[in-house]
Amino acid sequence: MLGITVFMGGNSTTIRAVVQSAGMNYRLPASELAAQVARGGEALRPVPLYTQSLVTQMTQTAACIRHHTLNQQFSRWLLMSFDRLIGTEMVMTQKLISKMLGVKSEEVTAVATALGASGAIDYREGRIQLVDRAALKKTSCECYQVVKRECDRLDSSRSSR
Repeated sequence: MLGITVFMGGNSTTIRAVVQSAGMNYRLPASELAAQVARGGEALRPVPLYTQSLVTQMTQTAACIRHHTLNQQFSRWLLMSFDRLIGTEMVMTQKLISKMLGVKSEEVTAVATALGASGAIDYREGRIQLVDRAALKKTSCECYQVVKRECDRLDSSRSSR
């Protein structure tokens, strides 16, 4: 979701969004979201939960970047990405991955090659195939589980209302 700043009361953002994978989306003009916020009600119930989920992801990612290896960070990022996709394949260039992780393309190549050798993924020509989720989880740090647990908890609290 984009536009959290509108929900939070701002009218602009410095955040740049990058679409990582193809899929479906919905668009709601900022003015309509602002009107919904002003009215309150049922339509807004998921937005604070999403915001909390986003904050969890951002803070955990910052800690992950500071304390974990690139191999662990890449594994975490892949797991989180596959959690949001249908299927076990994504199309992703090295350039985009390197931007997402804040590293050089050569470092992405080295880590992807190592993960491929471990049997966790198959990576070639901009396609990443998830081969063994359990193996990928083993190479990830605890940050993945922290974020997943919190997102699952927030999602279950949303659906139980």
